[in-house]
Amino acid sequence: MNTLITLMLDQRRMKKDGKYPIIFRLTHNRKTTSISTGFSVLETEWDEKKREVKSNYKKVESVRLLNIILLKENARINEILNKLYDKGELQYISINQVKQFITRKVNYSSFLEYGNHLVKELISVRRFGTARTYEFTLKIMQTFTQKIDIKFNEVNYDFLKRFEKFHLSKEDNNLNGLAFYMRTIRAIYNKGIKDGCIDKEAYPFSEYKIRVTPTKKRALDITHIKKILDLQLPVGHELFHTRNYFLISYMLYGMPFMDMAFLKVGDIKNGRVIYQRKKTLKNYDIKISDTLYKILKFYNKHKLKQDFIFPIIMREKPEQQYQDVIRLRTMYNDKLKKIAHICNIEQSLSSYVSRHSFATNAMLQNIPLQAISAMLGHSKLNTTQIYLKSLPNKILDEYNERLSVSL
Repeated sequence: MNTLITLMLDQRRMKKDGKYPIIFRLTHNRKTTSISTGFSVLETEWDEKKREVKSNYKKVESVRLLNIILLKENARINEILNKLYDKGELQYISINQVKQFITRKVNYSSFLEYGNHLVKELISVRRFGTARTYEFTLKIMQTFTQKIDIKFNEVNYDFLKRFEKFHLSKEDNNLNGLAFYMRTIRAIYNKGIKDGCIDKEAYPFSEYKIRVTPTKKRALDITHIKKILDLQLPVGHELFHTRNYFLISYMLYGMPFMDMAFLKVGDIKNGRVIYQRKKTLKNYDIKISDTLYKILKFYNKHKLKQDFIFPIIMREKPEQQYQDVIRLRTMYNDKLKKIAHICNIEQSLSSYVSRHSFATNAMLQNIPLQAISAMLGHSKLNTTQIYLKSLPNKILDEYNERLSVSL
C-alpha cells in the first residue's frame, strides 16, 4: 500500500502566537497533503519521538485526553485507508479523493450507530446532559422497533407516526413527552444530514410536525418568593440548602441548578458572579445584591478559589461530577415540595420554577423583553416568550378591570 498517514508538527507554518499546527501528513502515490487536527502547540510542547503533546501543555484540562483524541483519530484514518485498500479502490483514486474520505466526519447508514457515535462525542467534550438525552431516546426507539438496528432510511414519516401512536398508547404519556423524543430524533437526523449519512430530501420532519400542549404556570409571584426568603431555617435543617439554592438561582437571573453546582469561589470577583453557562456557553457577569451576598458569605467561609461554592459535587471525575449534580437535583426537587407546603404555596415547585419566576417577575416590573432575554441567555426572543406566555390571572384581572372602568 503506497499510502501513509503520519501525525506531526507542521513547522512550516508558525502562527502569530509562535505555535505550530498539529497535522496528519497524508502521503499517497508519492504525493503529500496535510489534514488539520484543529490543535496547535509550541515546539517545546511537542514530543517528536512519541508524536504526542507533552505534559507541559496547559491550554487544556487534560493533556492525556487530548493525546487519546489524536490517537483515536489516527486509528480512524488508518481504518478508512485499510477499507479502501481491501476494496481495491485505494490505488485508483487521487490524493484529494483520499483526503475527502478521511475528512468526511462519519459514514453511517445506521441511525442507532450514528446516534451512539454522537453520544460518545458528547461525552468526550463533557456534554453529559445532551449525551444522556440522546442515549435515552435511542433506547426508546429500539424498544419501539424491537430491532437491534434502525437504518436512517427507516426513520421516515411513517416511522414517526407509528412511534407517536406507540408513545401515546401508554398510560400517563402525553404530547409533551412525545415532543421531547421527537426533538431529539430531529436533532440527530439533522446532524446526520450534515455528515452525509442521509440525503436532505429524505428529511421526515418536513411533513411531520412536532406538537405540544400548554403546560401549567410555573412562575411564582413575588409574594411567594418573599415567603421563601423570610423562611427561617437553622443550618442543620434538612431544607436549609434547598431554600438557599432556590433564592440564589432566582437572584442570579434564574441560574440553572447545573450551573449553580459548578460555581467556584474564584467565580466571585469584585462583588460579581462571573461564569459561563454549561448548556449555551454564554458568559455571565452578574452583580451580587446585598441579600445574595449574605447567603453566599455562609458558603464561602474557609474555602479556596478552586473550591466549589456549594456542597453538591463530591467527586473528581467529570462524569461522576455530572452524576452528583443529577442526584442532588432530584433530591432538591423533592425537598422543594416540602418548602411549598411550609410556605402554603399550592403550586408545585421544581428547579425550573425559580427561572420562570425570575422571567415573569422581571416582565411585571416592566423590564424590556430584550433585556429579559439577555438575562436568561436566550439567543432568540421567541424562546423568552415561551417563558412569559401565560401572565398570572391576577394581572389579567387587573387589566380587564381597567378596561371595564373606561366603558
